[in-house]
Amino acid sequence: MQQGWLTDFFRQNDSLMVFVNVLLQQLGLPVPAVPTMMFNASQATQSGQLLVLLMAAVGASLIADLIWYQAGKKFGYSVLKFLCKMSINPGSCVNQTEARFHRWGVWSLVVGKFIPGFSTVAPPVAGALGMPRTSFMLASAAGAALWAGLALLAGFALQAQIEAALVFLSAQGIRIAAIFIGLVLSWLVWKFWQKKRFEKLASIPHFSATEMSDTIKTSALPHIIDLRSPALIAETGTIPHAMVSEVKQVGSAAQHWPQHEMIITICACPGDAGAVHAAHTLRQLGFKDVRPFAGGFDAWQELSVQHPHLLIKT
Repeated sequence: MQQGWLTDFFRQNDSLMVFVNVLLQQLGLPVPAVPTMMFNASQATQSGQLLVLLMAAVGASLIADLIWYQAGKKFGYSVLKFLCKMSINPGSCVNQTEARFHRWGVWSLVVGKFIPGFSTVAPPVAGALGMPRTSFMLASAAGAALWAGLALLAGFALQAQIEAALVFLSAQGIRIAAIFIGLVLSWLVWKFWQKKRFEKLASIPHFSATEMSDTIKTSALPHIIDLRSPALIAETGTIPHAMVSEVKQVGSAAQHWPQHEMIITICACPGDAGAVHAAHTLRQLGFKDVRPFAGGFDAWQELSVQHPHLLIKT
């Protein structure tokens, strides 16, 4: 049964298509790789072809992972800040990724392949935390083999169903394209709504570096909740007298503080996202004066140049 130009193109470039698709996805581009692997596996007639596809997928994944691992090892949390800025949801940031990495250990590199976004951020976290390269490569290879292997086996097992789907796509190409475009537009609208919703949340009054500098000269520091990850704190220094907490745990961190006293939340997230969410959580719990620190930890570091006692290097 003829399946058209789409089938011919993929059949002639199967392993290359898988390699490029997986490489781009693991580098962080929003291109799905599982459908490509499943389709190419559905065209295979021998187990040897599946093995070639598996090697292409694992090789591409390892190359991308090693690039991010070396970037994390060399540049530390600078590369993580970049990834956080490129993230669909900047509020999740590196803190939550690192917390997950600490909980799962080496298994985060295996399981992470099945979690969109996390598979890209986990390698630089491993590099920044100093994970041995050999352990990293073994765990990364195992995760890539499991992830790609399951996709390829599924495609091989569903050959008849995928062939029928291709025939349907060939006959209904224009309609399918219209539906796809509609779904993409709906996704963009949803993301735009999320962006606007966060901008509304972020309109909460912030506490600027200038205000902090004036406060230091006239009175004691307000209560501070440091939302940075433990590894980032170890790398860049501690904020004296600050309470270290995750965004989800800020209520517990501040439970013994008087609700009428000022609280400053600070994070290392784009748009101060974590600090904004933490401030709103505390306000909902009844705290009257909670403000995110404008500019986040980068602004705090600049302020510590004038006031060295604000940041203690370890």
